[in-house]
Amino acid sequence: MKTLLIPTEDHDAMPAVLEAARLVARQFDSYMEGFAVRPSAGTYVTVEPVSSLAISGAFEGDSANQARAQFEAFMKSQGVPQADQEPAAYSYGWPRAEAAEDAFVGNYGRNFDLIVLGRPGPDPQNPRMPPLESALFDSGRPVLVAPPAAPRSLGRNVLVAWNRSTQQARTNAFALPLLRLADQVTVLTVEGGTLAGPPGEEAARHLRRNGIKASALTVKRGTRTPGEIILDHAASLGCDLLVKSAYTQSRLRQMIFGGSTRHILANATLPVLMAH
Repeated sequence: MKTLLIPTEDHDAMPAVLEAARLVARQFDSYMEGFAVRPSAGTYVTVEPVSSLAISGAFEGDSANQARAQFEAFMKSQGVPQADQEPAAYSYGWPRAEAAEDAFVGNYGRNFDLIVLGRPGPDPQNPRMPPLESALFDSGRPVLVAPPAAPRSLGRNVLVAWNRSTQQARTNAFALPLLRLADQVTVLTVEGGTLAGPPGEEAARHLRRNGIKASALTVKRGTRTPGEIILDHAASLGCDLLVKSAYTQSRLRQMIFGGSTRHILANATLPVLMAH
């Protein structure tokens, strides 16, 4: 994870996004690149009626300068040097003067190892959903979703939400660099919330063969949803990172019937590494 992309705009979780990115960059000696992201022309704030997540937003002409000022002020306050060399080292850059629309996140993000964004919320001051969707569906890269409050640590105690799916196997593979550095990794399987595929103990064994301190835990679903169980166990185990695939079900099905991705995107209080 040597190159991190941080789409930047004025929302209340931006300090948490920047700190989450910095924690990862510190571990991997990574280059962090910011740029100003804006909604497509002519859009304004609306709320998805089922998930209650903001799906677009207004943009003011000076927002690109404000975004850059916030990004660079954070980096300087943390003593992060400005990038001046290749290969990547612990540093930052802001090579684009102009803001780019949401779709650019997915397109440009293909050139980075990780994209870092905030957890969407229902209010205009919260992070918006379209940059996250663009990253998840169009970049082919993992996305680190930062919670509203800045994390104090990231990746020491990790919960892997194993639902046996292709998407989760792909997410686990993306997470390997972080998992290898973790002190503890728990592979959680929720009975009744999985697809056909290898059980949790086999997924944990695969991680152990990759030098990861992984153990398996299987719990009954009961009356709670898988998303609720996942977040409850992350909290009870003291985890500082959740590894969870995004939209194993179609996004439309999640909107209508609910799903773990939707619940976690609405409620997670810890960083979540996601991929589709």
